[in-house]
Amino acid sequence: MNPTLSQFGKQMSQLTGVRAIMKDIIETLRNSGDREFINLSAGNPVILPEVEQLWRECTQELLASKEYGEVVCRYGSSQGYPQLIEAVKNDFNARYNLNLSDRHILITPGSQSLYFYAANAFGGYTDGKLKQVVLPLSPDYTGYGGVTLTPEALVAYKPKLDIEDSLHRFKYRPDFSQLQITSETGCVIFSRPCNPTGNVLSDEEVDKIAAMAAVNDVPVLIDSAYATPYPALNFTAMSPRFGENIIHCLSLSKAGLPGERVGVAIGDPQLIQILESFQTNACIHSPRYGQAIAALAIASGRLAELSQKVIRTHYQRKLELLEATLDKAMPQSLPWFLHRGEGAIFAWLWLKDLPITDWEFYQRLKQVGVIAVPGNSFFPGLQTDWQHKHQCLRLSLTATEAEIVTAMKRLAAVTEASYR
Repeated sequence: MNPTLSQFGKQMSQLTGVRAIMKDIIETLRNSGDREFINLSAGNPVILPEVEQLWRECTQELLASKEYGEVVCRYGSSQGYPQLIEAVKNDFNARYNLNLSDRHILITPGSQSLYFYAANAFGGYTDGKLKQVVLPLSPDYTGYGGVTLTPEALVAYKPKLDIEDSLHRFKYRPDFSQLQITSETGCVIFSRPCNPTGNVLSDEEVDKIAAMAAVNDVPVLIDSAYATPYPALNFTAMSPRFGENIIHCLSLSKAGLPGERVGVAIGDPQLIQILESFQTNACIHSPRYGQAIAALAIASGRLAELSQKVIRTHYQRKLELLEATLDKAMPQSLPWFLHRGEGAIFAWLWLKDLPITDWEFYQRLKQVGVIAVPGNSFFPGLQTDWQHKHQCLRLSLTATEAEIVTAMKRLAAVTEASYR
């Protein structure tokens, strides 16, 4: 059968960003035979025993409760499971001195769906005029490339680069001399900490972006999938930011619950109501089992505690090991730069003036048994040609410590050979 697809059907049936690259990675692993690869492409979090045990205990608690039948055998509110909304409200009010009501909170099936709702509720054509979905700092999460049904609405801005030559480190910062958030902007989206780079925008930078957007009543969605309080994958101090035009978006995927797709939006009730209506039309409501065990984990305080003591510690140790190995193995005379590791579960490597493309470098890494992700997929919406896009790699911290050490040594050898 060969059905005729609509304009939206054609767009949504195509793979974008890393999903397209993953097809090649899956084929490589499937056809590898007896050859072993160190896979540094994974976005799946490591199954940490303490975290898995938390979810087991919460499941057992749910199974033993009178609430079980209501959770799995009944439809629920489009806004979300009331006990989870209550748990998030109480935790955030106590933790950040807020005054949230239940109307400030929406539960979604993962945070990716939340950005889809927002990008199409606030961005796209309005009375014949195009409202842009602005990504203020590129590179950023590859998934933003597929959230809008109006591709021309997505606009990203090149960053400024703070480079520390002697240390082989660098950091992206918003270029406020170029960034435009105007009456033609529908919404703003960015991740903090950032997938793929580990970048954390400062509190002052976030406040400036939010203030620029507030002039024209533009919502700002802050993707906090790696942020405090859960999964607390920030390795530098940061404060969640709240405000009338800010929608704080969190996910429990990296807190050990990716299979259940639990996302949370916290924002002004008027904005939340718009997104809730969008969700009602799209899928009625989020699955309730994951919400129910999340409510138990958050209300008890156990999720926040494990996030800080176990999840953060695990990945920060991996990052420090990767940094130390690269510092020792990489040729100091070559222009390689590792992004400052401020959070998330990835490292981001920039090979300045690389004489081959990131895709070709990816292929050479595969020849030595290492799989990483070419960086060019992480610049959705960037409409200017920038060679930097083809000089970067995302390296996952989900491999074992021994695998990371071996992979970084092999990467260093490939780097030296590629420049030579």
